[in-house]
Amino acid sequence: MFIMNAEFIAMLDYLERERGIKREILLEAVSNALLSASKKSIGASRDLHIDINPKTGEIKALASMLVVENVTNPQDEITLSQARKLKAEAAIGETIEMEVTPRNFGRIAAQTAKQAMMQRIRQVEKEMIYEEFKDRAGEIVSGTVRRFDRSDVILDLGKFEAIMPQRERVVVEDYNIGDRLRAYVVAVENGIRGPEIIVSRSHPNFVRRLFELEVSEIADGTVEIRGIAREAGYRTKIAVTSVNDRVDPVGACVGMRGSRVKNIVRELNNEKVDIIRWSSDPKDYVLEALKPAKVKNLVFDTEKKSVQISVDEDQLSLAIGKKGQNARLTSRLTGWEINIDKDTTATHQVEQKVAQAAQTLAIGLPITAEQALTLVTSGFTNLEGLRDADVQDLVDILAVDEEKAREIHEAAHREAVAQ
Repeated sequence: MFIMNAEFIAMLDYLERERGIKREILLEAVSNALLSASKKSIGASRDLHIDINPKTGEIKALASMLVVENVTNPQDEITLSQARKLKAEAAIGETIEMEVTPRNFGRIAAQTAKQAMMQRIRQVEKEMIYEEFKDRAGEIVSGTVRRFDRSDVILDLGKFEAIMPQRERVVVEDYNIGDRLRAYVVAVENGIRGPEIIVSRSHPNFVRRLFELEVSEIADGTVEIRGIAREAGYRTKIAVTSVNDRVDPVGACVGMRGSRVKNIVRELNNEKVDIIRWSSDPKDYVLEALKPAKVKNLVFDTEKKSVQISVDEDQLSLAIGKKGQNARLTSRLTGWEINIDKDTTATHQVEQKVAQAAQTLAIGLPITAEQALTLVTSGFTNLEGLRDADVQDLVDILAVDEEKAREIHEAAHREAVAQ
């Protein structure tokens, strides 16, 4: 008989209490490991089993022995006289249990038990990770940065660890050991190395879940998120609609004085978040998604599912966005390919008016077409304006001598009177 020390019992208590691992599971693992060790020292042919007292730590190696008159196999047989020392009513042909614990079993048992427990703990923890998290994909969890595995971030979730691979990181965020982070559970994978909790801060659904947690109208179904497009760390567009006409979906997401969206933006480290009103009409949807840019014209190609958009020149950079970001996110959100150009209609109209005015001056005055265009672009768009001008103005604008300037001025006076 061997008595395991108090440290063993204390460890069982701790693991059961703090780690949630049942004592029976650990004792079974230790028993199996000790059985393997016993067979090496006692003999493999015996029908052995290990008995561990869960309270005292008392360990016995027991063998099932057949009671015979003459022993031919000492590994499995026992004489009647020996059997009756263990059990007074023993009879020939009966099987009885006999303690066969080796004398030097203490050191072997202690080492084997420790190894078996650690191995079983790792197995149980992996099983617990999978069981607890297998249905939690799509949730947000909180954890502390514990360490880095190359470019992957390892988060401490309390009892378990989660992995945030490089592809799930936000490129503009820096993480340090000890940082407290919230992340989206992308998947729980039961792979070769055991269960892995894969989390993300760059996934579009991270923003979706933040809105669901922050906006009660989304949580209760009054407001619905109909689409999200995100470039993590820079900008997100989220389209919302309401099933209740009296509830403004955009206002509900923004919150009183912007309180709700501010909390989300703070969690996203000041990532820009555009909240737009979803529409079943592609034109209205695209116009909303491109805000705050003002659109002059839209032409839809339903076959190619693309839309050609025209904006004024001063709106072009706003509509396209930094490095094309606004146009890209609008395209992802709406599902339409977005092509944006500046509207040249007004420019053409101005050019036509200038050309027409220059032609009128060139016909009525002793000047070239080039000189006429110079006068128009200098503000003299008609004969009346030239008639009221100073001769010196014409000298300066057209770079001619005073005599030529006076000739032009007099001609303008005659033509204006004649009209």
